Amino acid sequence: MSWLVLVLSGVLEAVWASALGKSQGLSRLAPSIVFVTALAASMAGLAYAMRALPIGTSYAVWVGIGAVLTVLYAMTTGGESVSAVKILFLVLIIGGVIGLKFSH
Repeated sequence: MSWLVLVLSGVLEAVWASALGKSQGLSRLAPSIVFVTALAASMAGLAYAMRALPIGTSYAVWVGIGAVLTVLYAMTTGGESVSAVKILFLVLIIGGVIGLKFSH
């Protein structure tokens, strides 16, 4: 259960990071509300997962999932360029997250 919550929290990290970018410094209401809500839920899920999983592993998985999904979202919406090198490094991050899961 802790791993599932951790993965969902990582997804919410990408949500709050993307909403923060769209909030224009928290000056737009709707993205700001999404940011605060997703941030609180993401942190709560991370805290829950850390009760059963090592802190370092939990944080690395949470950040890795959030970072990869945030970059992929930015690439699909045109906010960031797509390149083979970026895709390669995103795959390496995913490999690291999977490796942490199976080494636990």
